[in-house]
Amino acid sequence: MRRIALLSLAFFLAAVQAAPAETRPPANKAEMQLSFAPVVKRSAPAVVNVYATWVKELRASPFADDPFFSQFFQGYGRSVPRVQNSLGSGVIVAADGVVVSNYHVVQEATDIRVVLPDRREFSGDVVLADEEADIAVIRLNGASDLPSLEFADSDVAEVGDLVLAIGNPFGVGQTVSSGIVSATARSAAAAQAGPGYFIQTDAPINPGNSGGALVDMSGRLLGLNTSILTRSGGSNGIGFAIPSNLVAQYVEQARRGDGNFLRPWAGIEVQPVDGGLSGALGQARPEGALITEMHPQSPFAVAGLRTGDVILRIGGMPVNGEAELEYRLLTFGPDRDIRVAVLREGRESEIDVAIGPAPDGDQSEPSRLGGRGPLAGLLVADITPKLIDELDLPLSAAGVIVMQADGQSARFGLRPGDRVRRVNGVDVTGVRDVSRLAEGSGRDWDIEIGRDGRVLRLRVRS
Repeated sequence: MRRIALLSLAFFLAAVQAAPAETRPPANKAEMQLSFAPVVKRSAPAVVNVYATWVKELRASPFADDPFFSQFFQGYGRSVPRVQNSLGSGVIVAADGVVVSNYHVVQEATDIRVVLPDRREFSGDVVLADEEADIAVIRLNGASDLPSLEFADSDVAEVGDLVLAIGNPFGVGQTVSSGIVSATARSAAAAQAGPGYFIQTDAPINPGNSGGALVDMSGRLLGLNTSILTRSGGSNGIGFAIPSNLVAQYVEQARRGDGNFLRPWAGIEVQPVDGGLSGALGQARPEGALITEMHPQSPFAVAGLRTGDVILRIGGMPVNGEAELEYRLLTFGPDRDIRVAVLREGRESEIDVAIGPAPDGDQSEPSRLGGRGPLAGLLVADITPKLIDELDLPLSAAGVIVMQADGQSARFGLRPGDRVRRVNGVDVTGVRDVSRLAEGSGRDWDIEIGRDGRVLRLRVRS
């Protein structure tokens, strides 16, 4: 019997050693008393304080930027320079001194000072910044052999995973708070923090934590703490972090020397598939994003997709709306072939799509209009996919757009973003058309423009 018992114990131990590790809640009081200290010791040395300084010109006249009233207040008052300071957090992600933080921490800083937990200080320069994504990559001067965090795969994070938020809230010094991942795939609408896609956590995040680390239980960087949802200004247990997979793409482009972040362009509009649509599409349950509009030069159009198709997955990851679509493309980066799962007429298929920046075509540089009419002084350009992407224009936008309005054209009410559609009854299809029409010698002008989704008519007697 003893021999049988020993053999049974041996088989049991072998099975335990061979079984893969499982994530499970604490099973007893002893396990509940385990400490986060080893994770903190591993990750906290790479979380730094970021001190930023910049000079902002404060205008003395409240009408200085008004296109009409500014002409009456020229020379009134002078701009007053004012030094502003910011305190936030950052994370060292490479031993040679690459730090990631939030854009709103450094903004247009003229001086950046980074202080490590061991009291070492370095000056830094922003090498890549993106206000829209609220990410900044900083290079420390003269740094080497620094503690750093490796990136976790934020796509495998699950609700309920334990996480730590490390930063410098309220400037009191480095602080660690614990919590769980309370939601994934939170869009900007929930975060109230501008365009983006976030991991939600209940780990307390307060002012000064911005740019700090959200780390997993292996001490890896899971996200970059960026904002909270609050009514009082304090933490209510709903914080948002930029996923590490997106932050890693910014670091990769910064290391290549790209001064501006290169965004892949989708060139499509989508809407989530809800319960009503799923039945019409023959789905057992609602999933995916329905293509409702598509630019002819969209990489998805080039690959053979069309309006009415449903995008189910990109690179094996689900896509259920516009925010997820944009996020998936951003994490892949530009100039890549990606595998896209598509549902068309009840059949699912996969197709390769070559993504890249929005094309600018062979269009010329913006042109300044001459003549003596109301169009004189306008800086105009042909609308290209690149301008559609940069200026967030409708995908159907075409023709000529106003880039800058000065002098007489501004006094008549024209402004940047206006799309010139017709001049004196003649359709405008390009810069050449409007340049020729602007040189007209007539005194009566009838100009049709598009603005904020409306069509306006400007009638002028010059």
